[in-house]
Amino acid sequence: MKEKKKSTFMKTKVVCSCGNEFEVESNKKELEIDVCDKCHPFYTGVQGKTSKTGQIEKFNKKYGIK
Repeated sequence: MKEKKKSTFMKTKVVCSCGNEFEVESNKKELEIDVCDKCHPFYTGVQGKTSKTGQIEKFNKKYGIK
């Protein structure tokens, strides 16, 4: 039978591409990520607002219904 290896968790330094750094626990020494909560558009509120019209709005606009 195989011996079970228990993962050892340690403090891990996480570095984002925007320069933000924080610590978590993981089995790796360092992690590099692309986006974090400081630079992700959803969390910062800087996401682009696209105006998509639905099928009903298109129909009403086409036939001049208010």
